[in-house]
Amino acid sequence: MSAFLLKRTVTFGVLLALTAMATGCGQKASDQGSAQVSEASHEEHAEGDGHDHGGWWCGEHGVPEEECSVCSTKAADGFKAKGDWCDEHNRAESQCFKCDPSRAEKFAKLYAAKFGHQPPKPTE
Repeated sequence: MSAFLLKRTVTFGVLLALTAMATGCGQKASDQGSAQVSEASHEEHAEGDGHDHGGWWCGEHGVPEEECSVCSTKAADGFKAKGDWCDEHNRAESQCFKCDPSRAEKFAKLYAAKFGHQPPKPTE
């Protein structure tokens, strides 16, 4: 392998690793599967499931971490105050990909603009 190709391969690997770290969430599916996360369990979900909330993207729910209405009680309260809430799936209506999968496109575009590729599929 030429030195140029080797250097390019190593650079790509480093960029790939940095991108994986920058996406934040641990990609761990919740033990609750598709079960609803109750209002009382927001804090428990946010702190007790191994879900990393230090990054920009919530891979578990497919939205930016600070806007995740499942992980963040503060975000959920804001969406509820605006009347943007899906009672059936216990998340912001605007983030309920279960009711309308096309809603995910808006968030995928944000991710693609930031990272240059499509986001991982949400696990919940």
